[in-house]
Amino acid sequence: MTAFKSIKSRIFAFAVLATIVPSLGLGLLTYWRYQALVGENVAIQLRTLGNYARSELALWTGNRVDDLRAVSGANTILERLATIPESPAGDRAVGSRQVGAYLRSVHSRLDSMLELTVFDSDGNLVASSAASPKALPLPAAWAQRVAADGVVAHRPRRDGERSTTTLTVVVPILSVESELLGALSAVLDLGSLRARLERIADSSAAEVVLLAPGGEPLLGTRGETARLSPIAVHALQRLQVQPGETSTYLGHRGREVIGLASEPGTLPITIVAERERADVYRERRRILEAFATLTSGLTLLVGLLAYWMGRSIVTPLDGLVGAVDLVAAGDLKVHLRPAGGSEIGRLTRALNKMVERLRGSREEVEAANDALQRQNLLLEELSITDGLTGLNNRKRLDAILAEQLALFRRHHRPFAVVMLDLDRFKELNDTYGHLGGDRVLSNVASLLRRCVRSVDHVARYGGEEFAVVLVEATLQGALDTAERIRSSVEASRIFVDDRPVSVTVSLGVTRSRDGDVRPEDVLSRADAALYEAKHTGRNRVCCADDPEPPPEDAP
Repeated sequence: MTAFKSIKSRIFAFAVLATIVPSLGLGLLTYWRYQALVGENVAIQLRTLGNYARSELALWTGNRVDDLRAVSGANTILERLATIPESPAGDRAVGSRQVGAYLRSVHSRLDSMLELTVFDSDGNLVASSAASPKALPLPAAWAQRVAADGVVAHRPRRDGERSTTTLTVVVPILSVESELLGALSAVLDLGSLRARLERIADSSAAEVVLLAPGGEPLLGTRGETARLSPIAVHALQRLQVQPGETSTYLGHRGREVIGLASEPGTLPITIVAERERADVYRERRRILEAFATLTSGLTLLVGLLAYWMGRSIVTPLDGLVGAVDLVAAGDLKVHLRPAGGSEIGRLTRALNKMVERLRGSREEVEAANDALQRQNLLLEELSITDGLTGLNNRKRLDAILAEQLALFRRHHRPFAVVMLDLDRFKELNDTYGHLGGDRVLSNVASLLRRCVRSVDHVARYGGEEFAVVLVEATLQGALDTAERIRSSVEASRIFVDDRPVSVTVSLGVTRSRDGDVRPEDVLSRADAALYEAKHTGRNRVCCADDPEPPPEDAP
């Protein structure tokens, strides 16, 4: 007992006990908690993987259904189905051949579709893209199901002849008055979905398997689908009854796995994400061994350090370290009471002085930053704005056109450009002086703002020339806007020195084209049309493009 009378020995004994006892308790708690965390992490991984696969399947199927709905509205199909009751047998055969030819033409352009088949409202086959149709017959009460859900999906199956898994979906064919004329059936190739599912599962050690309602494997992301075997019925029922919840069972490749199921809406498919159980707990054992080694090392290190350190040193240092952490986190309200004249006391006083200086420096920096930001905003505004008219300048116009060209190439969002020039502006300057010319330019700029939409862009191109960028505008819409600008300027009343001034403008119009790469490609066409308007009499609108064709369904 005499060995523990010294302060150092007591601190040493306390530190060792304070390290070993919590470490053992923490180790047991960590072991138990890690068990739960492993299960939670695996569940989150599998649930995320299943949700991604479900979204991918829904997106893939939705795109196919959208394609089918577009095909079902074709005039060739609608006219054939609408005339079936009145057509003689010979005309029916001709009409069916026409529909079949149309389906074959469409089928050649749609990926993932193996066969397209048209049925009349009684469920009778009218035409198909295949010489020997393999589409499943329409289910009972299919019309009511289509009316309720908008689409009917057959049970997926393995197609031995095509060496793939297929899913048959049916969409209604409706007349212009929304009357049911028949149905369009498509045999989809689920095998084409595999590459997309493999990309989802590639970053994980788990596997995604698509199952038919009876549990037959349809598609897997690892290895050949033919090597997958059905899981036990009770395991499948447990997965389907509790979607999103993990379960342990004998997997599709004959090894014990942890898996969960996800139901993709109305499709008769079950998505199962599973991971080998041995792989999960192999990692657990490795981490537990590393934890035990680390705990032992920390216990020894803390014991050695505690032997040389006393409470009188540790406590003030803790306060000093805590204050430094607060300062590092940005809290400059820290103020410590100096601990005597020791080294720690001198460090405390130095820290207090440093915090005071940092506090003052931060206030100065914040004030300087605020002023700099205001100046930057002002400079940015001046760099893109025309000083006389307040419109966008040429630099900003080029940036707008580059942005619109990028949107046009990426999303096929067309735009139009209107170039306009004041007629006989030199004579106006000679008569009223440059100040009078500036007054006219400012008034015309105000008229331009009122003649366009809030989403459009107006810029001063240079001198008396202006440019208008019409976002997502048709050619006819651009011509209408140009004519509105021309008539508004012509009808405007502009006074210079209390004298009315008549002003007219000539305008050139063009629309974005597939070959446009630079802003100059569009501006040059609009400028050429502008000069055509100048040379053909002024105060008019000329267009650089051919008139737009009328819509296909126009009479």
